[in-house]
Amino acid sequence: MNVLSCYTNTLKVLYDISGVEVGQHFYWQIGGFQVHGQVLITSWVVIAILLGSASIAVRNPQTIPNDSQNFFEYVLEFIRDVSKTQIGEEYGPWVPFIGTMFLFIFVSNWSGALLPWKIIELPHGELAAPTNDINTTVALALLTSVAYFYAGLTKKGLSYFSKYIQPTPILLPINILEDFTKPLSLSFRLFGNILADELVVVVLVSLVPLVVPIPVMFLGLFTSGIQALIFATLAAAYIGESMEGHH
Repeated sequence: MNVLSCYTNTLKVLYDISGVEVGQHFYWQIGGFQVHGQVLITSWVVIAILLGSASIAVRNPQTIPNDSQNFFEYVLEFIRDVSKTQIGEEYGPWVPFIGTMFLFIFVSNWSGALLPWKIIELPHGELAAPTNDINTTVALALLTSVAYFYAGLTKKGLSYFSKYIQPTPILLPINILEDFTKPLSLSFRLFGNILADELVVVVLVSLVPLVVPIPVMFLGLFTSGIQALIFATLAAAYIGESMEGHH
């Protein structure tokens, strides 16, 4: 019960963190809820890109694959390799989850660098990559937390919670703290890196608009891809850890 209570407090802290604001925001009032309209708009664009790409990938598969089919198959194999490496032989059911996390974050990060969000004017705030908002990264981190708790409980039942007193009950507070820090580190790492990258590009464009920002933008594309890989790899590692019970 103490473990469940601590995890509930963790969720509450993350929910409070999701209220952090950087700059101005464009809000929609839906019923009694206030939501970030700009995050939903950019997230829908990213989802549309992913759905469009998926429909192209499965529309007309060839026995001898063409270039686009080869690309999508390579992406799938890459995601499967990451999942298998981190989770183990029972990785199969988790490939869709890890793949969705990786592709959504990857396309979201790249959209911040490649799509001209700034030319679209809003009454308040401005459009940016979905992962440039703490609400998005906290939501992704909470989904990961739910996933690895589900994986552990599904495989081990209530005996899953015995990991908190291993190898000795003295480590109970540290083991509980570990579950508290996982979603925090996932959300803040992704949010901080994407926000910092976009701020650097904006500042350099305003100071030296022609030459200097170009290599920084290419570096931003590289680091954005790395951040997506890190998030997906850690999510798979946490799931594998909860299923195997090792650290």
